[in-house]
Amino acid sequence: MSKEAETVLVVDPNEQIAQRKAKLAELRTKGQAYPNDFKPDAMAVELHNLYVATEHDALEEKQIKVRLAGRIMTRRVMGKASFLHIKDMSGQMQLYLRRDDLAEGIYAEFKSWDLGDIVGVEGVLFKTKTDELSVRVTTIRLLAKSLHPLPDKFHGLVDHEMRYRQRYLDLMVNENTRKVFAIRAAIVAGIRKIFAEHGFIEVETPMMQSLAGGAAARPFVTHHNALEMELYMRIAPELFLKRLVVGGVERVFEINRNFRNEGISTQHNPEFTMLEFYWAYANYHELMDFTENMLRILTQEILGTTAVIYQGIELDFSKPFVRFTVKDSILHFNKDIKAAELEDIEAARKIADRLEIPLQQSWGLGKVQIEIFEKTVEKQLLQPTFITAYPTEVSPLARRNEQDPFVTDRFEFFVAGRELANGFSELNDPEDQAERFKQQVKERAAGDTEAMPYDEDYVTALEYGMPPTAGEGIGIDRLAMIFTDSPSIRDVILFPLLRKQL
Repeated sequence: MSKEAETVLVVDPNEQIAQRKAKLAELRTKGQAYPNDFKPDAMAVELHNLYVATEHDALEEKQIKVRLAGRIMTRRVMGKASFLHIKDMSGQMQLYLRRDDLAEGIYAEFKSWDLGDIVGVEGVLFKTKTDELSVRVTTIRLLAKSLHPLPDKFHGLVDHEMRYRQRYLDLMVNENTRKVFAIRAAIVAGIRKIFAEHGFIEVETPMMQSLAGGAAARPFVTHHNALEMELYMRIAPELFLKRLVVGGVERVFEINRNFRNEGISTQHNPEFTMLEFYWAYANYHELMDFTENMLRILTQEILGTTAVIYQGIELDFSKPFVRFTVKDSILHFNKDIKAAELEDIEAARKIADRLEIPLQQSWGLGKVQIEIFEKTVEKQLLQPTFITAYPTEVSPLARRNEQDPFVTDRFEFFVAGRELANGFSELNDPEDQAERFKQQVKERAAGDTEAMPYDEDYVTALEYGMPPTAGEGIGIDRLAMIFTDSPSIRDVILFPLLRKQL
């Protein structure tokens, strides 16, 4: 062969690793293994943005010197010259090496290096005959030896299990994965910017708590050795954030990690990220308006459009979001159900039986309504939709509606058939809150493992007076799924929890 191009050969991976380790051993004898004195002064995408439009002759005249570092992703080795692509955090850059441009022996050393090796280069920018921005290399050094071969560059890393377990490898070879997490980072940064502009203060609240409160969920249990006490990983920061509102922090938010000891699916991960915020002197209507406006801003600024494609469905964030009450949504999507049936416990139970929804004897009408809603309505809420007027029975922390105490001033936000947010006008009546906690304790005693404990200190805080307040939680992981067209929550979590490998 006239070219020493990378050939497609079936090679034992263990043999390749052994060969690479032998090369590393030789580097160690020369004192050249893992140097730490090379400092790049530019990134690949930065250079492309600055000079991609510059003509060939103008670029030659400028003689722009650069220092880059990155991983060798492709290479085409020829007799006295070679082309290769390196990848840094921002993207790829083509390099052109000529033996005569390098110090004595360096080109021969380069030819022994492997795909995956990390190199540092110095050189001058130029345009090839095909008009590709490249670097004509004058100096190249091996900075880190890769002891494992990269996945096939034409097929990438497609095994989902391996992508999650070896996320570093997934990020290395799958450009879409890098894009997913860049968008996720942009979502978080965009949220922080919006909240800062609206006068909110970002805080941090405890991840280990003596009571697992703030949501209906099973907690993870841990033990504090020094204090000799059982603690729970937080299922929500809600009760701590509202304590801050009592203390005078009237606009507060936290982007937090929550832990819920529940099932794992494409929609659920035991450890997940939430945005939770509280706004004194606001109500749940204002929260819905704020959320709708925020999502419209985020889609436009991050994706460049308010028409988001998710799993083949176009989600329109530009139009006013649909708003239904729980009851009205059930009637809208179930033409065979009458309004009167949803207002009578026995009639509602018969509907649930017909829909094969298992019920507990202790459940009241509100809980039965929600079971019917979750069975028949949720998956049909494709376009951005607010569902309001949740029953008081399933909303232990929300303010009762003044006209209809059977329901609360609460909403949940749905898109693509899944819940993304939950918000409500907060319950700030300490006596009402105490009674609701007591009811939760009864339900817990009856076998509901997700019911909340009685939080005496929180009730005491309310007794000092909390201003009328509205609060909301938004799932960052699920929002990232929508923005990145990811079918599984594991696709948007860098290191999702997985079973041990046998």
